Amino acid sequence: MLCLGIDVAKLKVDCALRLETGKHRAKVVENTQAGFAKLEAWLQSHTDGLPHICMEATGVYWEAIAEFFARRGYRVSVVNPAQIKAFSQAQLVRTKTDQVDAKVIAEFCAKHGPEAWQPPPLSEQELKAMVLRLDALLAMQTQETNRLDVARESVRADIEQHIAWLGEQIKQLRKRVRDHINDDPDMRGRRDLLDTIPGVGDNTIALLLAYGMHAGRFDNGRQAAAFAGLDPRQHESGSSVKQRPRMSKIGHAHLRKNLYMPAMVALYRTDWGRQFRTRLEAAGKPAKLVIGAMMRKLVHVAFGVLKSGKPFNQELQNA
Repeated sequence: MLCLGIDVAKLKVDCALRLETGKHRAKVVENTQAGFAKLEAWLQSHTDGLPHICMEATGVYWEAIAEFFARRGYRVSVVNPAQIKAFSQAQLVRTKTDQVDAKVIAEFCAKHGPEAWQPPPLSEQELKAMVLRLDALLAMQTQETNRLDVARESVRADIEQHIAWLGEQIKQLRKRVRDHINDDPDMRGRRDLLDTIPGVGDNTIALLLAYGMHAGRFDNGRQAAAFAGLDPRQHESGSSVKQRPRMSKIGHAHLRKNLYMPAMVALYRTDWGRQFRTRLEAAGKPAKLVIGAMMRKLVHVAFGVLKSGKPFNQELQNA
């Protein structure tokens, strides 16, 4: 099997082409559209077929090259970095460089044949970019507000101006997010369904839509929860090792982080959330576990609402 392992960085991509003989050919190109075209020409000069391309889902630097080759008919796989790390350790790889990482990814691809990645619709990509930008602006606003509390008079005015500018940018970006969802019929319909879930507001709805938490991407709610790293992890061995189940956190950290406050709102401000909390507390579950369970529950409920096409039904949750 011809496999191309790609280690992606901000400015360049290191590539390792695994030939059918098991040998590798290395190539480094710029992380630009021109660099991708050079890489494709290099592949065509070394192979007659289309290799299976594999890379890690780290940051956002991989998205452009993955979409470039997927739209040209290549089989592209984007895998969790934890899988590559575990595979590298299992192979006793003692060196870590970009080129070695690319070879490890190529070997992983050849041995495991990961599933093909499908580019999300352009509307979801654009919404995700806006959601990530909004999160960055909110983080900057918090930082500047914290600085203002201890700032000297010589810089206080500058910080206040920056906070005001950030506030205006956040307001405009939130309006763009709303307009983007309203202008897309599919997103607008999904937004209306998610809006029926008590405790889920505009920001959470945009987040769920941006990451495609619906039946078009996942087969069931468990897969959607695992994507966010909200699935439980068991740790037992023999009769002496039996740790408490924990959140796996092997998933998208940004999505998981932004589900914390909606879970708190649902637990303490909604009837169905209070009943959910009361039931778990009566079973002796600690507070942190209850919050994590509600984060996972929100994903399951959102997926169920979108898959069924029916509004939230509190009686089903009570049952």
